[in-house]
Amino acid sequence: MRAANQNPTSSDSSFDPSTATIVAVTFNRSGLLSRLLTSIGEMDPKPGHVVVIDNASSDDTTEVVESFRERIGTELIYRRLETNTGGSGGFSAGMQTAYELGSEWMWLMDDDVEVIPDGLAKMGRWSRRFRSIQGRRYDFDGSEFYWQYRIAARMGIPIPFAPAEFDESGFKEMNSGCFEGMFIHRDVVGRIGLPDPRFFIYWDDQVYGWLASRITTSVIVNEFVLRRTREIKQWDMGIRHMNASSDAYRYYIMRNRALIKQYYRSLGVYHPALFAAGTTLTFVKELIRLLVVERTVRGTRHLFRGLRDGRAIAQDRSWQPMPPLELSARPVA
Repeated sequence: MRAANQNPTSSDSSFDPSTATIVAVTFNRSGLLSRLLTSIGEMDPKPGHVVVIDNASSDDTTEVVESFRERIGTELIYRRLETNTGGSGGFSAGMQTAYELGSEWMWLMDDDVEVIPDGLAKMGRWSRRFRSIQGRRYDFDGSEFYWQYRIAARMGIPIPFAPAEFDESGFKEMNSGCFEGMFIHRDVVGRIGLPDPRFFIYWDDQVYGWLASRITTSVIVNEFVLRRTREIKQWDMGIRHMNASSDAYRYYIMRNRALIKQYYRSLGVYHPALFAAGTTLTFVKELIRLLVVERTVRGTRHLFRGLRDGRAIAQDRSWQPMPPLELSARPVA
């Protein structure tokens, strides 16, 4: 059932913050993680649990987490994985942990953000109306970060110029997702399953948000709840910007197009020509990123390597999407 277009009211105050769990994934960035955990300790209200997934860090992450256990003000669960599973595997493990804790809400974030003190209260105000919610964040320099909240679904790519302004409703419908701030209800997770660790990095949250939007009204709300704490090299395009990347990202950006293709096939929405156009545009965008932001062409081979390895994934006829966690889950509003 679609929700009416109106702002949250005082009736939304029934949200219980103790039913929410923050899931944070980290890898060899203990200094940034410390800032995130400090900000969580300053939240009012606080979530019922904080789950930290450590992707086999080799720095002092374990000691940093343990130093917060008695002072964060809520239950802290720490899981150190045996290997680095990437952001995708980290969030999959974190959401599984939160789900098994009985959490009603799971709030996902990387280690390079801080939570604004009343961020959970802001998200909670929308929790009675929606089940897949994205808040907004400030960038490192304090500017308002624009997130590409809509995708061209058949092409499987973000729409970079979807309107940034909000009307009086305070929300806009989205068909994507971002693990830097996704606030999602366990009923949705039960229906669509956990994030797919096979992505490792990139496209995983877009696909997960798209899956959520197929069964519930997903929205981005005009609430600033996070602040980035890491500066990233960017190309300022005026109304938008393009971040610098890495060879690993370039590889997975192209390889993981095959995983998106498999998801589309499994759901009967795959359109070969449109999806191929989306892959071509993605490749061109990464070339521009190399030339303009990073001023090099040396990473091009990783784009081609990703395309090559993706072919084996796309040709795997035994491939299956992530399974639901609740085969008989109740309908999601």
